[in-house]
Amino acid sequence: MSVIIPAMNEAKNLPYVAYRMPDGIDQIVFVDGNSSDDTVEVARKLWPDATFVTQTRSGKGNALACGFEAATGDIIVMIDADGSTDPAEIPRFVEALVGGADLAKGSRFVAPGGSTDITALRSLGNKGLNGLVNLVFRTGFTDLCYGYNAFWRRHLALLELPPTSYTRPQWGDGFEIETVINVRLATSGLEIVEVGSFEGPRLHGRSNLNAYSDGMRVLRTIGQEWKHWREVRKIRKATESADVRQLTA
Repeated sequence: MSVIIPAMNEAKNLPYVAYRMPDGIDQIVFVDGNSSDDTVEVARKLWPDATFVTQTRSGKGNALACGFEAATGDIIVMIDADGSTDPAEIPRFVEALVGGADLAKGSRFVAPGGSTDITALRSLGNKGLNGLVNLVFRTGFTDLCYGYNAFWRRHLALLELPPTSYTRPQWGDGFEIETVINVRLATSGLEIVEVGSFEGPRLHGRSNLNAYSDGMRVLRTIGQEWKHWREVRKIRKATESADVRQLTA
């Protein structure tokens, strides 16, 4: 199992994350977002055997993509470095995967989940975006924009994330990454199980999340993913109906 921890200026929050980390983790992949504080130094003291990576561009999506490349475990777990997602819940996600799920999707709206951090505005926006995704992609998500997820590493290719070697900003580099992951795995026909998760408040520092701008980015992502899904379906139908002799000629 590999736990991916993207972080930028989270030095004060990392001791709590380390304290709550359960035993039995095979690999910690710590992805630094070019922090200006002593985040990396603190992380090295807390996890001396971890795999340390510096992200190649900016944004949470790029950080996760860099972490995915360095992951060696059969299971990949995504958590936040600000203390809002509880590492002690990881066994619950692993249990769902071992029980047959391809993606264990964290949800604050499935028991015993909850949140002390989500505002009324964010909750309303999440419900709207969630409902739209369920309508367009025929899914059953209850918490689209929550980033605590776990999935089997063998499914990474289905995400079709932009190469981390690119220097220019890419679609999927930002907070829209959760929507991209959830939608692409769902439309690939995989088994998704929602796992109740409790979101706590950020312990120290300011969040990089902007409810309005990031909400609009997720809305745009839904449109982009609908186009992507439509193209993928066309290719699949063309492949299924093609004459095998034509393909091998």
